Amino acid sequence: MKKFLLLSLVFTSIFAGCKKSSPADPLPVPTPEPAIYFPPVSGTTWETTSPGTLGWTDPQLNDLYSYLQLKNTKAFIILKNGKIVVEKYFGTFTADSNWYWASAGKTMTGMLVGIAQQEGILNINHKTSQYLGNGWTSLPAAKEDLISIRHQLTMTTGLDDNVPESDCTLPACLAYKSDAGTRWAYHNAPYTLLDKVVESASGNTYNGYFQEKIRNKLGMNGLWVRNGYNNVYYSTARSMARFGLLMLNKGKWDQTAIIGDSVYFNAQVNSSQNLNPSYGYLTWLNGKTSHMLPTLQNVFAGSLAPNAPADMYAALGKNDQKVYVVPSQKIVVIRMGESAGNVLLAVSSFDNELWGKLKPIFGY
Repeated sequence: MKKFLLLSLVFTSIFAGCKKSSPADPLPVPTPEPAIYFPPVSGTTWETTSPGTLGWTDPQLNDLYSYLQLKNTKAFIILKNGKIVVEKYFGTFTADSNWYWASAGKTMTGMLVGIAQQEGILNINHKTSQYLGNGWTSLPAAKEDLISIRHQLTMTTGLDDNVPESDCTLPACLAYKSDAGTRWAYHNAPYTLLDKVVESASGNTYNGYFQEKIRNKLGMNGLWVRNGYNNVYYSTARSMARFGLLMLNKGKWDQTAIIGDSVYFNAQVNSSQNLNPSYGYLTWLNGKTSHMLPTLQNVFAGSLAPNAPADMYAALGKNDQKVYVVPSQKIVVIRMGESAGNVLLAVSSFDNELWGKLKPIFGY
């Protein structure tokens, strides 16, 4: 009898244990992430998303708009998953108005060079003199031959940026400071000469090659315009947003690969050298351990904009022309306008201030 009771207790315990380990309620099926939307290449159609559906409140947005107006903004756009959530124009500026990109256009040049390499008409590891000819600088031939297209893309040519006219692209203005690859300096002249490199490699004008390979495929408007030594892009804010959307989708416009070389694109939006880890191929990078700034040789600890997401990369231009891309949030932010307060090249205090306003709205 005792044996029977003992067996009963054992079986009861086993079945009770089995019952406890029975499957719980099924786990909720995760909501699939929305696909990135791309507006038609022709026309003005562009789908929108209401800020309220994302939890963005009117008081937050009104505070943002007041700040933007105070900071001399002309156009401001936020895309989420490719759709317009915010599109705001100030003063007499409209959706049809054109404005200069300043150095934000550098990032487009960086991508165009990658397309040219993909097509096999140039190689960024080749010396620049292979495309511009010997004597494009005032350096001895042995030093000039150290400079490659990659150095132009990464601001490491070693050419002296502290000359009377740092935008000057004449050989007399391009003087030796250090060997290529050993010094980072934000220097417009070597960058600008990438236009001539592309023209030499493609046999086309810079505008013609850009329009064929990027602008027309995205449905952008705009034109590169010579301004002294510089070559500056002008377009509408929506065209700037189209390029930002291309960057968000890693060089693809919907299913069309504008730049199919994923290795090059990844190199463009990641640290291109150790001197300034916050710089890729003509693209600014957030979230790095240190950064350098235009006109300075100081190395500053921390990221460019601590208030912004660490994975943000950006095209940044003088007087606060901005294309911010945040892959983790599937967000693109565009700003055109006059200087927000500090007349600086590319990076300014406005970057961190603006993201201080955006952070509670986006909720990251």
